[in-house]
Amino acid sequence: MTKFYEPEEANAAEAIEAIGAELEMFDDWMERYEFIIELGRKLPPYPAEWQDEAHRVQGCQSKVWLAAKEEGGKLWLTGASDAAIVSGLVALVLRVYSGRERADILATPGKFLHDLGLIGALSSNRGNGVAAMVERIQSMAKIA
Repeated sequence: MTKFYEPEEANAAEAIEAIGAELEMFDDWMERYEFIIELGRKLPPYPAEWQDEAHRVQGCQSKVWLAAKEEGGKLWLTGASDAAIVSGLVALVLRVYSGRERADILATPGKFLHDLGLIGALSSNRGNGVAAMVERIQSMAKIA
């Protein structure tokens, strides 16, 4: 049975606020990168059979896969990447969006990635990739 990401916070806004507070605890981006990589190591296992083109996020330099299921009026997400730092970015994005109602997902644009300083601190390819993850999740939320 596939384990989907269970967020700790009640909604996307609280998750973004908590991530921001956690990132601020570190003095520099090298420490923040280590923290993000550690988040990726804690992701639920992602099924090998879903590591296919249907689940792949286009626009990412590394391979990234996302899957969703709807249950209890909420969209539950799981994901993986073949790169350590990107796995951590997957974990951050899932923390914001998994287990949320579609309306909450659609009302939470990827602007938080800029606000948290993530886009500016990442290479342009990684920044584009994490933005592509958010776009993919938002498009999943639009599908009824």
